[in-house]
Amino acid sequence: MSMKINHQLPLPDTLKTQYPLSNELKKIKVRRDDEIRRIFTGESDKFVVLVGPCSADNEETVCEYVNRLKKVNDQVSDKLMIIPRVYTNKPRTTGDGYKGMLHQPEPDKAPDLLGGIIAIRKMHIRVLEETGLSTADEMLYPENRSYLDDVLSYEAIGARSVENQQHRLTASGMDIPVGMKNPTSGDLSVMLNSVTAAQHSHHFIYRGFDVETGGNELAHTILRGGVNKFGQTQPNYHYEELVRLAELYQKWELENPAVIVDVNHSNSGKQYKEQIRIVSEVLHSRNYNADLKKLVKGVMIESYLLEGRQDISDHMIPGCSITDPCLGWEDTEKLIYEIAEKC
Repeated sequence: MSMKINHQLPLPDTLKTQYPLSNELKKIKVRRDDEIRRIFTGESDKFVVLVGPCSADNEETVCEYVNRLKKVNDQVSDKLMIIPRVYTNKPRTTGDGYKGMLHQPEPDKAPDLLGGIIAIRKMHIRVLEETGLSTADEMLYPENRSYLDDVLSYEAIGARSVENQQHRLTASGMDIPVGMKNPTSGDLSVMLNSVTAAQHSHHFIYRGFDVETGGNELAHTILRGGVNKFGQTQPNYHYEELVRLAELYQKWELENPAVIVDVNHSNSGKQYKEQIRIVSEVLHSRNYNADLKKLVKGVMIESYLLEGRQDISDHMIPGCSITDPCLGWEDTEKLIYEIAEKC
């Protein structure tokens, strides 16, 4: 066996004791969770905007970004539910490259998993403390979510994880919305199978325990586009695709039909400026069709302080993505105000 065990990491409960949520922050999160739940059950018609950097690589710039977001949120909170993307785990297509702050709290330094789990918990708590905005992250490693499960208000399961049984079963035990992305192939049935599994109860092994879950009625879909066998991107945000998904939801008879449209990734072909146009088209489709207005609950946007991306180096510019390219702040601010007007 070539696996080397370095040292044992602290249990989630230990870390939560060392870096706790105050009672005031717990109350804020309960209020936020309730408001978000009401959107996904159809009781509220607010529009969800999941927005933030492709990867949350630096606590200071992430907090600066979310503090700016808070000021915009104060102007649009009657129409929008803004949930900051604070993504600390990054899937890598080949397994190589920056895997997020969980692995590397400092992107240009060696992996440090103990430092990483502490850094991501502190950052998510700091965002909530400074802005009152509870956050979203990707559930890349199901067992690791226990380090953040008292802080997050939304989780996404990525295109490469959505067929994985442990992800689906873990999602069934969550009490917050969990979005299932379509796989990279674009196959909608895979995504809907995942939602079905997450909405049902299960009995399985989790972190060495025998657990049972009651099912998560807030599990829903995320359209992020796909790639065909020739490597060409195939968007799935157009009107026809949204109508098709609405029809599939009717046939599958799932609880609380909902979709979030990821306007980057294979929907934009990673042409980050296209996110602005795609959001506009999604809103137009939604306003044209009453059924889609109910189904399409929000959009997911990749955005940071500075537009574009950069490679990891010893001269990185703070606030510019080190993974996928993102919209800059000025475009983001303008786009959010436009969403509030048109949604």
